[in-house]
Amino acid sequence: MSAPLTPFLGVREAASRLTGGAADYERLLEMARDKRYALLGEATHGTREFYQTRADITRQLIVQGGFDAIAIEGDWPDVWRINRYVQGEGADTSAEALGDFHRFPEWMWRNQEVLDFITWLRDHNSALAASERVGVYGLDLYSLYRSAEAVIEYLQKADPDQAAVARMHYAALDHVREPMTYGYEAAAGLRLPAQREVIEQLQQLRASEARLIEQDGIAAIDSHFFAEQNAIVVVNAEAYYRESFGHRVNTWNLRDAHMAQTLLSVAAYRQRRGGHGRVVVWAHNSHVGDARATESVRRREWNLGQLVREKVGAAALLVGFTTYTGYVCAASEWGGEPERKWVRPARPDSWEHLFHSTGLDRFFLPLGDTASDAFHEPLLERAIGVLYLPKTEFASHYFDAAIGAQFDALIHLNETSAIEPMSTALLA
Repeated sequence: MSAPLTPFLGVREAASRLTGGAADYERLLEMARDKRYALLGEATHGTREFYQTRADITRQLIVQGGFDAIAIEGDWPDVWRINRYVQGEGADTSAEALGDFHRFPEWMWRNQEVLDFITWLRDHNSALAASERVGVYGLDLYSLYRSAEAVIEYLQKADPDQAAVARMHYAALDHVREPMTYGYEAAAGLRLPAQREVIEQLQQLRASEARLIEQDGIAAIDSHFFAEQNAIVVVNAEAYYRESFGHRVNTWNLRDAHMAQTLLSVAAYRQRRGGHGRVVVWAHNSHVGDARATESVRRREWNLGQLVREKVGAAALLVGFTTYTGYVCAASEWGGEPERKWVRPARPDSWEHLFHSTGLDRFFLPLGDTASDAFHEPLLERAIGVLYLPKTEFASHYFDAAIGAQFDALIHLNETSAIEPMSTALLA
């Protein structure tokens, strides 16, 4: 089945071709002018042009649009090392700032495109006062044990007595050092779950905030915020891993609710330290687009884009990215080695094929209120995460989506290439 004619004509009428020039994203920047959150997606976790394009847009949102934070689909403590680097803090001088990304899939953030962007951002920040420097933060919740350690390390310096209490609270996790093992044993009744203890530790940390921040200095605010967010990660990660085996709660919903909570907390924190609190997000389309416009709604799944829209309404800008064919960096199994894989041309009944058929190659397409009604009818959309399984592509990577309701705007790059994972030796 071919894509319908009406949205084809709508794309031809509304799209702006991307030429590589300075004016490519003028329309996007205008759409973002009054927004608090600009969520920039990706159809895969391993496409070079998605990273490059998001970086180009983000530079302009920072320099021209007044955005002062970037939140990425990475773990909180891992990304904090990048944040310290771009602030001009710590001992890292270059690629080492990416050195804390050890969890599969490392290539998502350990690649040249990310390094080029954070190098630019460090240089940009060097001319600014501390309160004006742009920060980089992680949205994800997988770092259960690393985050617990970070809370204890912070308290050891700020309040040794409370650090001892934190050790007792987190001892309930039993330090098996493998979150999935903890989750299985807690769900199976082989150990007592640590839910109560980790919540108590978060509450205690929050209650002592005023005392631990002895002066209204940015360094003290930063350190406490880093610790508090790690404590939140421990609470939400404990629930996530426990429910992974409990079959009572949708863990996708737990994860995206954590992302939304973190994003809003980052914006408020940036304002407390004297900034604007306007945040650019880098995450997969499946998190950035509004889940209510996709088949996820039938599974009662929500996502970051939906939750942000529900919270702030028109103050959020959701931008999707698509590609028709090319190559991608992805694995064939969970925990597998990254491979350079050919991306099959998109199915004829997909949005990607429709965009390809326009002959525009690369373009920016505003949606939302200006979109034709045809963009609000479902077609297939492709999503490639850390795995790409061409033999089962239809079942593994396609879903129904009304793209005009899913996103406010879209960038289509017809043929794309794979990112190159960074050598571990460069990160030492």
